[in-house]
Amino acid sequence: MPPRRRRDHAVTAGTVATQGLVVEGLCKRYGNHAAVDHVSFTLAPGASLALVGESGSGKTTTVRMLVGLERPDAGTVRLGGRDRSARVRTRTERLSRAREIQMVFQDPYLSLDPRITAAGCVDEVLRLHTGLDTTARRARVAELLEQVGLGEREASALPRRLSGGQRQRVAIARALAVEPSVLVLDEAVAALDVSIQAQILELLSTIRREAGIGYLFVTHDLAVVRHIADEVLVLKSGRVVESGPTGHVLDAPRHPYTRLLLESVPRRGWDPGAAMSGRRSPG
Repeated sequence: MPPRRRRDHAVTAGTVATQGLVVEGLCKRYGNHAAVDHVSFTLAPGASLALVGESGSGKTTTVRMLVGLERPDAGTVRLGGRDRSARVRTRTERLSRAREIQMVFQDPYLSLDPRITAAGCVDEVLRLHTGLDTTARRARVAELLEQVGLGEREASALPRRLSGGQRQRVAIARALAVEPSVLVLDEAVAALDVSIQAQILELLSTIRREAGIGYLFVTHDLAVVRHIADEVLVLKSGRVVESGPTGHVLDAPRHPYTRLLLESVPRRGWDPGAAMSGRRSPG
């Protein structure tokens, strides 16, 4: 069931639908270290883009700037033509930005309040961001949890009583509650068993198809990338080294670093020695 569109933040929907998320020349330094170095990309409305790279490649710093957890030293982040990299001055503006781009983290247990039931976690977001009364919120919570495959039993459970996959479904429902234009998924299936990964990826594909939300998928798992992303952006030491349609990048990589990432994925006939040899090579 696709989420309902509210009028309180639909005023820019036409613009967002036309322009999507546009990132240009994004930079972030910590002392002498360039964590993100002139990163640029575009996420079209309803599309899915994977940011790929090893630890320290700049993936997480990039998305932290997108959602406003870090301020860029240079560059712009625009959604629907509006600059999100400018300083937020009012609470209303901060809440508006939060609605536009939501984030789902690798470990949902750390992002869910352990004292509040699954339904309460979603209701908390609706109380903060909407003017719905108690009855309307209760109905909307049930709708969102049903959308991610959770019923009344899971709704009344505390996070510690839920499985890892169920907790991640709650985190997704909470993110969807504000009807974002972009959903950032930061290693969102990395901590799950393979069978549960498949279920969550299928759920995410269904939601994107029905709701038209753009996905920015941050991962090091290239097998997952094939199933979730339309395009891939490969980061190394804070810089973009390769980008393009997923099939082109993964099947015919041009950059040595992309080839190294692919050679490092265990598979039938895999030679770990070749992967290590490539890792020791310059560049």
